[in-house]
Amino acid sequence: MEVIDTRRLERQFGSGHRDIFGITAASPRQLAISPSAVSKSVQRLEQQLGISLFTRTTRSLSLTPEGQDLHERALKLLQDVEAIGQLATAAQAEPSGMLRIAASLPIGLHLIAPALPAFRAAHPRVTIDLRLDDQLVDLTGQGIDLAVRIGNPADSGLLSRRLHSLRLCAFASPAYLATRGTPGHPDELATHDTVNLRYRSSGQLFRWPFRIGEREIEILPSSGIVADASEAVMAALVAGGGIGITAVFVAAPYVARNELVPLLTDFAVERHGVTALWPESRRANPAVRAFLDHLARVAKQTAVPT
Repeated sequence: MEVIDTRRLERQFGSGHRDIFGITAASPRQLAISPSAVSKSVQRLEQQLGISLFTRTTRSLSLTPEGQDLHERALKLLQDVEAIGQLATAAQAEPSGMLRIAASLPIGLHLIAPALPAFRAAHPRVTIDLRLDDQLVDLTGQGIDLAVRIGNPADSGLLSRRLHSLRLCAFASPAYLATRGTPGHPDELATHDTVNLRYRSSGQLFRWPFRIGEREIEILPSSGIVADASEAVMAALVAGGGIGITAVFVAAPYVARNELVPLLTDFAVERHGVTALWPESRRANPAVRAFLDHLARVAKQTAVPT
């Protein structure tokens, strides 16, 4: 027969809750209360609920099915209270341990990796395992603590936090623009060299979006250079290969070094979004929480319109 620990319940809920949770088949010595007090508590609770909690004979005392159900519910409440306390304690703990992060190659190279040194300077007890792959990974199955993806995630049971919108803009090198001129409207791209991205997953070319007035259009330029990796597109643009479109956060370091210049900014489009995802089991992980806050600050800085 199971015994409900009344003193444990009273520590969690206060002695006033004894009538609800604290009736057990433990001995008065175990409960540190008199036998008559136990008997009266049982009677009061049974009267309040309108059910019998114990089966009594001259030789034994055991829980009825209803009493067993109440016992299990009380224990579940205790476990929930303890879990909440553990979450609160963990949330206040110093971030430490291994933090496994998954992301696509462009996000990993241009958004996450540059943010890691500052994060580790603030939280030196955290070590980072960054895994870059354009394929979606099973966070729970592969033990990933946090993933960063582009687009609105499907309802997968994961927790999520939108970091910022993905702003797409045209870029070219100063050398190319000095030779070929700077377009003032998307229609003028037809007279320029362009570099485009081919999606590895589908083999399709990226259609360039622009906002003209209240409507959004897409064009598919006739590009002399096509690559299936954004890093190759960026390298070709920096080398003077023409005009291309990419996310602002990808081009930001090149712009800072004066290797690329933003173009057609009045027609730039914001779509999708950069979203962080993590399993429910990592909700209270201090390292995950700290990195989410850090990455949100970094993403906000890189999301400033060019």
